[in-house]
Order: sequence, then C-alpha cells, then structure tokens
Amino acid sequence: MGPDPASIVKQLRRRAADLGFCELRITGASLPDETGERLREAVSDGHHAGMDWLRTTIARRSSPDAMWPDARSCVMLAMAYTPDMDVMARLDHPSTGVISTYALGRDYHDVIKGRLKTLAGWLAAQTAQDVKVFVDTAPLMEKPLAQRAGLGWQGKHTNLVSREHGSWLFLGAILSAADLALDEAEVDHCGSCTACLDVCPTNAFPAPYRLDARRCISYLTIEHKGHIASEFRQAIGNRIYGCDDCLAVCPWNKFAGTAREAKLAARPDLVSPSLADLAALDDRAFRTLFSGSPVKRIGRDRFVRNVMIAIGNSGNATLATCARERLRDASTQVRAMAIWALSRLLPVAEFEHLSAIHRDREPDPDVKREWHA
Repeated sequence: MGPDPASIVKQLRRRAADLGFCELRITGASLPDETGERLREAVSDGHHAGMDWLRTTIARRSSPDAMWPDARSCVMLAMAYTPDMDVMARLDHPSTGVISTYALGRDYHDVIKGRLKTLAGWLAAQTAQDVKVFVDTAPLMEKPLAQRAGLGWQGKHTNLVSREHGSWLFLGAILSAADLALDEAEVDHCGSCTACLDVCPTNAFPAPYRLDARRCISYLTIEHKGHIASEFRQAIGNRIYGCDDCLAVCPWNKFAGTAREAKLAARPDLVSPSLADLAALDDRAFRTLFSGSPVKRIGRDRFVRNVMIAIGNSGNATLATCARERLRDASTQVRAMAIWALSRLLPVAEFEHLSAIHRDREPDPDVKREWHA
C-alpha cells in the first residue's frame, strides 16, 4: 500500500512553508477551453505586442496537459515580495529612477526555481511519479492555474490578487503525473473597484481583465526592443524598468504583510538610483551593477534608453549634460532618446543649434528623425 495521499499533501504544504512559500494549492493539469480562447482573442487583437512567443505557443499554452500529456495535477505555489515602502512615492523624485519592486532584489527565477526543484524532488519520491517545475519560463498559464487552485483570482489588471497577500506575489508551478487531492478555485473579489484601471498612465487596459501590452509601461521598458513611441514617453515618467502602479493601488494589499524572503529584499542602491549615474553606465558597469538582478537581462542599451526618457521627463536642466554625452553612443536607441531628452531640457534656440550641428552627421534615419520631430 502506497503513502496516504492526504498525508503527502499535508507534508508538501509544510515543506513549502519551510522553503519560504506563503501558499500552496493544488488543481488539475487542465484548463477550460475558454482560457485558450481568451488568449487567442488577445493575440488576434495584437495585445501581445512583440511577444511573438505567445502566438507561437498558443496550442501548448492553452492547457498544461497539452504541453505534457502525462500531467495529472498542478501544484501552484506563491512567494510574497510585498514591499516595506511606499512604491508610488518614488515617482515624486524625478531625478532618480524607479525600478519595479520585483526587480529590486535577487532575480526571483533563481530564488524560486531551486526551492521548487527541492519540493518537486520530494513529491516525486513520495508518489513515484514524474514531475516538472516552472517559474515563468515555459508555455504555462500560471495565473489562470493559480485561480483554479485557489491561490487568488486574476484581477481587472490581469495579475493575481490574494485576499491574504494582495498583489505582490511570485508564482511557481509543479506539474505531477500523480493524482493529488484538489483545492477549490477562488472567486473574483474585485467588485466594482477600478483603481488599477484608473491609475494606468498609458491607458493600457481596453477593458477590465484585458491588457494591451503595446501600451503597457512594463512591456515598453522591459520587453520592447526598439524605439519607444513618442506618445508614451512623457507618461513613462521616471520609470526605468517596469511599472508597479496597477499593483500598488490594489485595496487588497492592505491585508498583506511584508515579504519574509531575505533574498528578495530591495537593494538600497536600487531603490532610488541617480539618473545621472545610470546614464553613464557602459556595458561592463551595467553588468556589474545588475549582477544577479532581473534587470540585467534587458541589456545595457535598452536600459540606458529608458534612463534617457526619464532624464527627459525630469525637468532638471542639469541632466542635459548626461544626455549630451550619449549623442555619440553606439546604440541607436540611446542616441534617439538622448535627443528627445535634450529637446525637453534645453531652451528651443539651444536645441535647434545643437540639431543643426548633429543631424546631418547622424547615420541612422530613425535617430535623425528625432532631431526633426
């Protein structure tokens, strides 16, 4: 006779808590057809922006058992990263940059994946069934699965919300070929609240529960690889990596305690970094500063592009010197946004004089257009 399934789940919960997870819930390894249909609709509407991997993985992403037919159960886990500061207050200091709360500490992929493997290894040994672990790096729809498992519900901002932990949650998943006892799904508790939709600086929500990534500051400053359209630059403010606004205003956060995991704690040097210092980063300095941080993955050029936009929004004329220094940057993205920053910080006559000097020397037509914008 094999191990008692109820005992396995009880021990699994205890081990998860010992590893720093705040919640563990279990659901089946399938999602209803409507989940995949919503994804297809979003892609059809172009809301996936440049994330073409969403389009190419729709069939596998629609349900876990489509990706792994042997999967029978899905163990969903949450780890809180609730900040101990007013994250919105940082927006009031335009000469410093704002990095999304989730990226102020160690890369959560590294922190969570090792612990998931430990937990999954124990589960595999107890059930004699195969397991697979996932942390936001595979075609798995973690948030719908988390709702079906009872961890929380997908709010109107499309992120998971928990009555106990608010919106500040990292998710991980263990797929198992074992049949495990399932938990009840969570229901939506957003009610009539629209705080997350109303606060969005770029109106990225065409409707509740729908996000258009093409307008989302998190997408634009992290995933988007090209020039950022002028219509979004002012709204970006001093956000140089991601955006927390829709998470931060959720009323359910008042029930959340601060994060317990030390490795996810904010690094003091990243909470309000000087835009002047960040603008001077070369590739080596960038990699050194963001070693072990998720910011590192976007690369120096995209990051300094974002810093140039923030400098342009700073209203601090002394930062024009930092933008001038980037006019000969090797990156076309950086040069383009340096021009835009100068157009906002310099007197008109001075900018026009600078344009007359540089525009005919600029080899890239997209960057050259910034001088004439």
